[in-house]
Amino acid sequence: MEPNSLGLSKLPEHTRVCVAMSGGVDSSATVCLLKQQGYDVFGLTMDLLEPPYAPAVSSIADAARVARKLGIEHEYIDMKAEFRREVVDYFTNTYLSGRTPSPCLMCNKQIKLGLLAEEARKRGADILVTGHYAEVRIAESGAELYRGADPARDQSYFLFAVSKKNLQMLRCPLAAYSKEQTRALAAEAGLDIARKADSQDICFVNNGKYAELIAALKPEFKNIPGEITTAAGEVLGTHKGLINYTIGQRRGLGIGGRKGHDEREIWYVTALDAVHNRVIVGNEAELFCSEVRINALNWLGEERPGILECAVKLRSRQPLVPAKVEFEGDGAVVRLQQKFAAAAPGQGCCFYSGNRVMGGGFIC
Repeated sequence: MEPNSLGLSKLPEHTRVCVAMSGGVDSSATVCLLKQQGYDVFGLTMDLLEPPYAPAVSSIADAARVARKLGIEHEYIDMKAEFRREVVDYFTNTYLSGRTPSPCLMCNKQIKLGLLAEEARKRGADILVTGHYAEVRIAESGAELYRGADPARDQSYFLFAVSKKNLQMLRCPLAAYSKEQTRALAAEAGLDIARKADSQDICFVNNGKYAELIAALKPEFKNIPGEITTAAGEVLGTHKGLINYTIGQRRGLGIGGRKGHDEREIWYVTALDAVHNRVIVGNEAELFCSEVRINALNWLGEERPGILECAVKLRSRQPLVPAKVEFEGDGAVVRLQQKFAAAAPGQGCCFYSGNRVMGGGFIC
C-alpha cells in the first residue's frame, strides 16, 4: 500500500487525524485540506487564556463554528493551569531574571506538541496536525524538520525545541502554501474566517505591552528603580524598573548629554543585570557579538558532529547568520561568521543546514 500524504502506510479514511484548531485561518484551512483528501479528521481546541491576560474577545469559539461548518468532531480542552505554569510563568520569571523569553518556543514544546499531543493520542489520533508553515518529513532515522516554502511565512524556528519523538507525530500540511493560498482554501470552503486578520505574535500579551502584563502578574516588581550604568560601572542615570527595558533598546533611556560624553552619542541597552537591578548601556558597537553560548540543546539530526557548519537564526524575524557550532554536552558555542546585534540571553538559536532544521538551544 502506498503511503498517504501524511506519510503513513494506510488509506486516508483509515487515518485518524487531530487538528489543533485555534480559531484562526491557518488551522481552519488545514481542516479543509485534510477533509478534501478524505482523512478521518477531528479538532481539539485548547482553552488557554484567563485574566489578566485573556483578550476582551476570545477567538476560540470560531473553531467550533468552523468544525460545525465542515462537519467534524470538535472538543475544547481546558489547559489554562498548564499554560499558566509552562508558558506565562516562564515568560514572567524570565523577564524578571533579566533575560528575554521565547514563549512561543516553550508553548510548542510543552503545550502543543507536549500536552495536546498526549490528548490527541488518548482520542486515537495517528497524527497531530497544526497550521504551522513548516514541514515534517519522516525518514529512516526519524522525523526531520524543514523550512516552509514561503520564506515570509516560514515558522520552522518556532519548532526547533520540540523533541524528535514528538515531531514524529506532527504534520504541517501548509508547508508548501503561501498565506494567500491558505486564505483562498478557506474561502473556497465557504468559511467567513478566510478574511480574519493574522493573530498577534504572543497570544497572551495584548498590543505587545508585556511590561504591563508583568506588572499585573507581579505587582511587587512594578517600577522598582535602579541604576543605568556603562559596562565599566559608570552611573549615567536611573531606570524605571527592569521590566520596561530590553536588549537593543535606545529610546526612553533619558541619559542623553551626560558629562564627559558626546551629547550626540546614542546609548543602547546592552545587558540587564537583575542581581543588582541595573540596566547596562553602551554604544552601537557594544551591541554586536561574534559568539554566543547556548544551553538546553535539542538535536534533531542524525549522529551529532563535534562541529557543525551551518546557518543560525538568533531571533524569529532576523536573517540567517553563517556560523560554526561547537558542541559541549547539552550546550554549544556558536561562533558567528558575521557579527550580530542584540543577541539576547533567553532567546532561541536555531541551526539550519540548507532548509533543514538540525536543532537549537537557548542563548545563555
